[in-house]
Amino acid sequence: MSEKTNKPLSRSQFLGIAWAGSIALIFAQAAVALLKFIKPVSSGGFGGSIYAGLIDEFAIKSVNRILAGRFYISRTENGVIALWQKCTHLGCAVPWVEEEGQFHCPCHGSLYNQVGEVIGGPAPRPLDFFPVEIKSGEVWVDTSHPTERAKYLPEQMTGA
Repeated sequence: MSEKTNKPLSRSQFLGIAWAGSIALIFAQAAVALLKFIKPVSSGGFGGSIYAGLIDEFAIKSVNRILAGRFYISRTENGVIALWQKCTHLGCAVPWVEEEGQFHCPCHGSLYNQVGEVIGGPAPRPLDFFPVEIKSGEVWVDTSHPTERAKYLPEQMTGA
């Protein structure tokens, strides 16, 4: 019967195995990250019906950002409108500046009022808006149908 001798690993063999294992681990992590990146979002979020909150949570003459839908709920005496945060000039995200009472595009300086009308800058038209539905005091916004508009019209507001 032949006996096997357990020969210890040399330093160079150990380092070779350690390097190969490290490289394999890096590639595995990159593959997992890539798969998570390309996997579509399957539930909720932009592109569907989004719950924005209770109508009573939106004060008259207020603008509230709804992060889940990438839009703002603007409430006036005439009702509510859901304004897409995307500038109509080059598509930059447009923040609401409470102190000035207007939207400011940080890219090229377009300015919009509370209902999305252009009041300054290069933007060619008002902010796009989404259909709003108020059910049992709850505000729901359909982000799958942004509406382009040439100008603001009072009928674009949903009564509240």
